[in-house]
Amino acid sequence: MIDDLFDRAAGPVRPFEFDADVARVFPDMVRRSVPGYAELVGLSGLIARRVTGPGARCYDLGCSLGAVTRSILRQTGPDVSVIAVDNAPAMIEGLQARLATEAETDVTRVETLCADIQSIAIEEASLVVLNLTLQFVPIEARLGLLQRIRAGLIPGGVLILAEKFASPEGHAGDWLTTLHADFKRANGYSELAIARKRTALEQVLIPESLEEHERRLAEAGFAGSVRWFQSLNFVAWLAWT
Repeated sequence: MIDDLFDRAAGPVRPFEFDADVARVFPDMVRRSVPGYAELVGLSGLIARRVTGPGARCYDLGCSLGAVTRSILRQTGPDVSVIAVDNAPAMIEGLQARLATEAETDVTRVETLCADIQSIAIEEASLVVLNLTLQFVPIEARLGLLQRIRAGLIPGGVLILAEKFASPEGHAGDWLTTLHADFKRANGYSELAIARKRTALEQVLIPESLEEHERRLAEAGFAGSVRWFQSLNFVAWLAWT
């Protein structure tokens, strides 16, 4: 389905939420809004293959329609399981529907949970993924969530953290912001849609600097981290125990 949600000029712009309307167009939305999204998802599956062994458990926190979950399933062995968590019922329902129609997918490998990622237990995890998720968690709760993830990882386990980061001040930040808008224009978004979506996200998606994310990963107890992906103002880290 084509994402035309923000091409409607009538009425005030409501804060962005992952409701049924967003779930309906979400694959098109992320493809046209997030540069490098397909590569990010595919590489996450390759990381899963590298860090999981027989019987491994993975968590996809803020899984939306399960792009990363399905990438993990494709790249790992038949006894590797994924716990896919999202607090939006429309996203969980969409993920379940997709799993049911993919004949090559063993749905018994996936446990879907409609829940707040801040409230679930993370236990004996080889891999935890926060794919464009932490940015929607209140800033004051982000460290606590990362500490819980770190505590729930087995030795040798890793976290994938992908975020839109706050553009730095000055010329460098201007380039990133301008090119991201150009990316969306090139993918067919109108000026109206770009402006209205920006307004809808302003009080919902709170980005932070690269330095703040890396400081927090260290404070949460990870032994180290590396930036392994960047496309414009979207970046992903690998953090290890």
